[in-house]
Amino acid sequence: MVFALPENLTRDQCVYLTKLIEQVKRYEEMVTFILKVVLSSTPFSKLTVEERNLLFVTYKNLIRSLRASRRVAYTIEQKEEARKNDDLVRLFLLSRILDPRSTPP
Repeated sequence: MVFALPENLTRDQCVYLTKLIEQVKRYEEMVTFILKVVLSSTPFSKLTVEERNLLFVTYKNLIRSLRASRRVAYTIEQKEEARKNDDLVRLFLLSRILDPRSTPP
């Protein structure tokens, strides 16, 4: 479930929500709020140390989660190749072609 982002959230509220969502490990949703913080900053108002750290944590955790998912799928694909299950191997190949983000780990 992705949050519907209210337009009237302050920068501090977005930082708070980013921290809260991090605690429940909903990393994809962290992006929504930290992005609002980043986009609300102007060239004259830089991100605070806390905001930069949250941005880094959001990126790191999201990428870690995506990589772990991909490793699991790659492991299953390798097992199916070893079993000579060509139908499932073709499905994995098709999913990689359709989603260019999915590359071997």
